Amino acid sequence: MSRTTVTTERASILLVDDMEDNLVALEAVLASLDEPLVRARSGEEAVRALLREPFAVVLLDVRMPGMDGFETAYRIKRLDRSKDIPIIFLNGPESDSGYAFRGYATGAADFLTKPFDPWMLRAKVSVFLDLHRKKRELERALTREQQHLGDIAGRLSSIEDALRSTAPNDLAVLGPQLARIEDTLGELRRGRGR
Repeated sequence: MSRTTVTTERASILLVDDMEDNLVALEAVLASLDEPLVRARSGEEAVRALLREPFAVVLLDVRMPGMDGFETAYRIKRLDRSKDIPIIFLNGPESDSGYAFRGYATGAADFLTKPFDPWMLRAKVSVFLDLHRKKRELERALTREQQHLGDIAGRLSSIEDALRSTAPNDLAVLGPQLARIEDTLGELRRGRGR
């Protein structure tokens, strides 16, 4: 990936924790990634942030007053806009052994126990940032391909119209071939648009 792509393709990270000290620690660990870090102090605030802007990854504390991390993850995964965003659950050392299972059951991509290794957290978040960028790149490539297929279909249609108006005998020979090409392009377009 080129340097210009990296600098223009910013990937925000949502940090969700009700404790200021934990948010400060997460920001300190992730600052070197040079990506926008957005804070949310509750599950409700996190859901509102996800409705405002796209995120590459969510770091979500399990134990919060009000809407806990599990309920927040459940709501995140129910929104069309955010259902594919990976969630890394962060939990204290005193957590119940069933928390990890419950976290994965609600759609977590990973589960870390506090205090976490900063290098490990940064590495995991970096992987999700890279996957986010690659997904965006693939979406752009598919859009370009759809446009190219549309252009080709338009050109074939123009050729067919020109043949119809100038050489009816040639159309009888070339018409079925052009129709097969057009059908193939239509199948490609439908197959790529899924």
